[in-house]
Amino acid sequence: MVNKLESLQKSLAYQFSNPDLAQLALTHRSANAEHNERLEFLGDSLLGFIVAEMLFALNPQASEGELSRMRSALVNKNALAAAARGLEIGEYLQLGTGEAHSGGRDRDSILADTVEALIAAIYLDGGIEACRIFVKKISASKLAIDTAVTEQKDAKTRLQEFLQAQGKNLPKYEVVEITGAAHEQVFHVSCRLESFGTESAGSGTSKREAQQQAAMKILDAIEATTNKA
Repeated sequence: MVNKLESLQKSLAYQFSNPDLAQLALTHRSANAEHNERLEFLGDSLLGFIVAEMLFALNPQASEGELSRMRSALVNKNALAAAARGLEIGEYLQLGTGEAHSGGRDRDSILADTVEALIAAIYLDGGIEACRIFVKKISASKLAIDTAVTEQKDAKTRLQEFLQAQGKNLPKYEVVEITGAAHEQVFHVSCRLESFGTESAGSGTSKREAQQQAAMKILDAIEATTNKA
């Protein structure tokens, strides 16, 4: 197991002062009465905090709703399981016989939980800065992909895709007022979602800009409602 731990530490780019923490993080409840679920609890909170901190610094113009959506993409089980596979975490898991035979080493939930446990183990062993470095390591490629996708898809497109996925009617945009002189007009637009019974307003130097602003406000409102649910 010592050789395996050395190999894992190379993969994590982190050397444990207390190897027992690493062993505990890799131990599933099916293998031992002392397992990684408490570490998983702590790691989940640390992950959310560090990713929020990172996104806040990297996206100074992003709204609360946009930051929440980006964070969700980075901390969900699928993203964590993908990170675990990239680090080949499955090879190092300590599983009960039944769990091992049923494919536990490649099960998304187990892999994701183990990544969270490792985050906590690194924090307890090396402190918050070591933890930050590890979280950034496993988030970097996913963050780059999500940022590129977000930049490619504007608010109107994302709102349309969301409504289509929900089987809802598309929004109705209407220019309610145009102000300013001919060479510096400001368009005021409403965006109405009949299926949600909600409406927002946006303004800009073009209809498109105003529509984008109105669509973003709707997206933020939907995000806020979802978080409260």
